[in-house]
Order: sequence, then structure tokens, then C-alpha cells
Amino acid sequence: MPRLGGSQRPQPCLLSQLLHVFSMPEGPELFLNSRYINEECGGLVFSGKVEKSEVSKNPEVPFESDRYLISAVSRGKELKLTLTPLKQEGLAPSKRRVSAARGKQAAEEPMDIIFRFGMSGNFKFVPVSEMPKHAHLRFYTRGSPPRALCFVDFRRFGRWEVSSSWQVDRGPCVMLEYEKFRENVLRNLSDKAFDKPICEALLNQRFFNGVGNYLRAEILYRLKIPPFEKARTVLEDLKPREQAPGLTSRKKVKPKQETPDLLELCHLVPMEVVNLGGKGYDPVRTSDYTMFLEWTQCYFVPGMQTLRDANGRTVWFQGNPGPMAPKGGKPRKRQLKVKPDPDTSSSKVTKLETVASIPQKDVVGTRKSGRKKGKRIVPQTEDHTMVKEAKVPNTRTRRKVSALQQSPSPDSVAESQKRRGSTRKTRGTAAVSTRPRQVKAQ
Repeated sequence: MPRLGGSQRPQPCLLSQLLHVFSMPEGPELFLNSRYINEECGGLVFSGKVEKSEVSKNPEVPFESDRYLISAVSRGKELKLTLTPLKQEGLAPSKRRVSAARGKQAAEEPMDIIFRFGMSGNFKFVPVSEMPKHAHLRFYTRGSPPRALCFVDFRRFGRWEVSSSWQVDRGPCVMLEYEKFRENVLRNLSDKAFDKPICEALLNQRFFNGVGNYLRAEILYRLKIPPFEKARTVLEDLKPREQAPGLTSRKKVKPKQETPDLLELCHLVPMEVVNLGGKGYDPVRTSDYTMFLEWTQCYFVPGMQTLRDANGRTVWFQGNPGPMAPKGGKPRKRQLKVKPDPDTSSSKVTKLETVASIPQKDVVGTRKSGRKKGKRIVPQTEDHTMVKEAKVPNTRTRRKVSALQQSPSPDSVAESQKRRGSTRKTRGTAAVSTRPRQVKAQ
């Protein structure tokens, strides 16, 4: 298995599948989802019920209308989908009576649905015949052939709720509400959230709504800030200094900065992701992360160091981790292992950690099967053949096999039988001689 490490940069096509699995939707991804919905569904008429999959544990969406429109807007790590019924004035009276006879209670007011994508949520607009397997919420068009806007989430960590308001404990969006976001952070630096390392504070959605794991890695790397430096120490210098008493608001001059500060990068870096390539979000090619890989400087880049924060999330960085680094945690350089996929022409990325050589499904039965070797148990496969082990060889079976492979003469067989008989006799006499001694000892 070839190993990629050090300063060697892997080919983007090899890591696209890996990033698709490990990266979570953050502010840019939700913004691009909302833009995709508005571009694909703008002006299209939808009809009927909103359909939920049977396996999803999210609530039902009690909305039904003969004709309605769909629009979307994002805010940080949330997306709001608005269903707007069209007025029934243009319909003929006969169609209205048919609709009423069927018992349909058509919605008259718009309905908002708030989505949080979890680890793998996204929207796709596809023909009904090509609907994805993990489409857990579906909105159908009125025309022919019918199409569906689907909320797809194969890990099922995404959530939705019928509500018109954003989540209360989330702050302003780092992308679309920059001034409010900056003011919210600097006004609340006394909050206990800023007692934590800066890498953990950046994931607090009360103050950094839209920032996730890959964004924090890129932001801290560009400013060379140790990820486990205290958050308040990093942000205190960004407070606006008091102006001289003789200056009015018009005369106040903002000092020019050569490089953006941390809060500015929390706005600029996500916008860079949005503008990558200028093509925006394309759910048909969700595994194509070529542009993203060329853009990253720290996240999932071989040779970078990693540590886990207090929440168990992997922090990517370079250099000194900072004074609040977890005790006993040693930074390590991540090396990506890649092996070719025999079924396809492209290579397939495996897990970063080593995987077991024996698949779990190959071990049959609930009890431990196989023959014991000391304290170990050798598993068996479904055809009851022993699985090879790379540990201590069984020398006893080797001797048996070698003995069977030899072709002994009749004389040697007779001699071996005589030896066995003599050893049995000696064992019997030894046992008889020792019995009286054992009785005396008792």
C-alpha cells in the first residue's frame, strides 16, 4: 500500500472521496445549497404533499398545496426553506370543487422549514426516476416528467423543523452579517466560552456561526496562531482602542492593516470557498473536490500536525500547538494511505488508521469458534477453514505434517511400536511405585 506523507501532495482525485466522507457542511456549503435551490427551482411550480421517508426520525411536514413555490436562504450553519402557496383565483370553479371533494386542505399561508445539515446533508433536484436512496424529505414538481427536490442525508444526522425563526442560541452569520458578528464577539469577550483554546472557541456557534473544522484550520494557519492559545488572549487585541477626546466620529481614522485579523478572516475565508471556480454548488458531482484541494493550505494536507480538542475533533495545524494543548497528547504528522481500487480505474482512499485484516462478517456465529492456542482463539470462516495467523506458528502440527509426508519402512514402524509399548510399561510401573508414597504422605 503506497503511503503519502511529508511534503508530497497527493493528487486531488485520490482524496476527493476521502474529503467527501470526512468533511462536514459548514457556512459556505449551506450558502451554496441555498443558491443552488433558488437557481434550479426558481419559477417552478410544485404540487402535492411534502413526503418524508419512513426511516427518518425527523418530524412530518404538514404541508399540502396544489400549486406552490420554493425558495431558500442560509444563515451560518442553518438553511431556511420557504414554501409559498399560489393563489387559487386563476383556477376554474370545477377544479376547485374537485379539490374540495377529495378532502384536500390546501395550505393558504407560507411555511418555513429550518434545516441543519449534520455531517452529510445536502439538496438535490433530480427526476423522480433517479431519486437518491437517502432522500429523506421530498418536494415534487407539478409538470411532466415529474422532478423532486430532495434533502439527501446518508448518515441521517441532519435535522429539520417547521419554524420561521432561526435557532436562538446561534449568533450572526460570519459571511452575511459580518459587522454584527464582529460586534457580538468583541462585546462578549468576558464570556466563559473565551476561557477555552481558540480552536474550540471558533466552533462555538453562539459567536462563530458558520465556522467548522476545515475553516478554523485554514484561518489559524494563515495567521500562524497556535490552536491551543487562549481565545481571550488572541481576541483582546482586536478591541477598538479609545479615540482621543477631541476627535469626532467623522475624524476617527481606522488604522490600516497589512493583513486581515482573525475576525476578518472568519468572513473572508468562507467567501473564498464560495467563489472557488465560480461554478458554485453542484450536487451532481459532489465527490469532485479538485478545486477545494488546490485551495486548502492546512486541512488534510500531508505533513501537517494533528491533535484532538476537548470535544474529540481533530485540529490541523503546524508548529507549536500552544500552552493549552491537551496533556499527554503528542502532535503527530498525518500520513494518508492510498490503495488502488481494482474495480475502477481511479484509486480509492482508505481510512487513515490501519484496518483489521479479517472482516467482521467473515466470523460466523455468536460464540467464539476455532481451536485455542494458549490464550488465543483462532477464528474460522464460513467454510470452517482456519484463518491464517502471522503470530507464533504451531510447531506441533508441523511435526505431524512432516511425519506424514515421510514414507517409513515396515521395520521402522515395528520399532516405533516396540518403543511405544516400552514407554507405556515404564509409565505404568512408575505410577504404581509412586502410589504408596502418596498414601503415606496423606
